Amino acid sequence: MASEEGKQESKGFTVQDRRRFSPETGEARAEATDSPNETTEAAKPTEAPAAPASETPQEPLPDINFSTFVISLSTQALMHLGEITNPISGKIDPDVPAAKQMIDMLAMIKEKTSGNLNANEERLTQDILFDLRMKYVEAVKKR
Repeated sequence: MASEEGKQESKGFTVQDRRRFSPETGEARAEATDSPNETTEAAKPTEAPAAPASETPQEPLPDINFSTFVISLSTQALMHLGEITNPISGKIDPDVPAAKQMIDMLAMIKEKTSGNLNANEERLTQDILFDLRMKYVEAVKKR
């Protein structure tokens, strides 16, 4: 039994901190790069390439709340109705069925949140839905 206990005590493991940066200062640690068990270059995770300057946001994005969410959906619907240009292509590409789907999603959100919105959110949703439905009717007549 004594020999088994000696074996169990010597079977421990050692924890090595392999982080590249010091948790206290955030600076690169010299021993992290000199490790003999360092992964090969091919196995290291690659960093995502930096976004081109034209894609980086110039202004901080607004906080997301119910109103900004509804406005973003209505903006998509307006784009599909051909009321505003597509920000990616820079062209007006009407897609009336997609606009109808966006309007239906807003109507569903209005229905599912009924009784849980404050007066301003309720009014915003109602006004946006009314305007989008009128623009949808006009777009269908033009087809």
